[in-house]
Amino acid sequence: MVEIEIDKDSGFCFGVVTAIESAEKELKNSEILYCLGDIVHNNLEVERLNALGLHTINHEELQSLQDAKVLLRAHGEPPSTYQIARRNHITLIDATCPVVLKLQRKINTCYKETRENQTQLVIYGKKGHAEVNGLVGQTEGTAIVVENLNDLEKLDFSRGICLFSQTTKSLDGFKTIVDEIKRRIQPGIQFDYYDTICRQVVNRLPNIKAFAANHDWIYFVAGKKSSNGQMLFEECLKTNPHSVFITGPDEITEPLPSFVKRVGICGATSTPKWLMEDVATRIQALNNG
Repeated sequence: MVEIEIDKDSGFCFGVVTAIESAEKELKNSEILYCLGDIVHNNLEVERLNALGLHTINHEELQSLQDAKVLLRAHGEPPSTYQIARRNHITLIDATCPVVLKLQRKINTCYKETRENQTQLVIYGKKGHAEVNGLVGQTEGTAIVVENLNDLEKLDFSRGICLFSQTTKSLDGFKTIVDEIKRRIQPGIQFDYYDTICRQVVNRLPNIKAFAANHDWIYFVAGKKSSNGQMLFEECLKTNPHSVFITGPDEITEPLPSFVKRVGICGATSTPKWLMEDVATRIQALNNG
């Protein structure tokens, strides 16, 4: 008999919960609601909401949309999106996460205060990620995005640097970037850095490590596009080599090895609880009859 446990600390963060609740509330009163980009980086949850009438569009499609309602997801948007909405008479349901919104304002203020002295605004984050695009938009597209130490070659260490972080990045990764900039920046040059990582994300790291260590086998459930999911899974794998990344229950096709007595199910901030419960049902059927 295999014991199955779902991690109580896994699942949607409050920003994603708010966005989904906003969509569900609006869909009760609207025949059609558009969402700019996937509401969450989980295909199965997107499909569930699409079935309720939520239509996902991209930025190109937004440009030609008129007199419609559009939901802005938790990741946030650059100022250009709001300009298009005003021009096209689009009603926005703004579900930008408060943590992201606060960071956007901070970066915009910093940009206005430092653009005259050629300070380099740097964002530690994933290039092309929706949140990062929104943050770069606060600087009129001038911020430099760095994903790793190699990207620091883009910086001029004889000029001032102001560093921020995407809210869902690793705290250890951010500290590594800070230390390397400190090492390379020229004497007397200003370097300011701000730890802008969401504490809900940071706190999940020690929790998920402890959860992974306490089980013989881990199924980590997340969408393939979730950067938060990739980061958390890597931590699971470091702690427990018997950790497997899946997007849904259909990917589990075989019973667990005979040594497994305790199996844990956990996931990203974009993983719905119902999906982890479906995975538990699948494990139960394959292993416990």
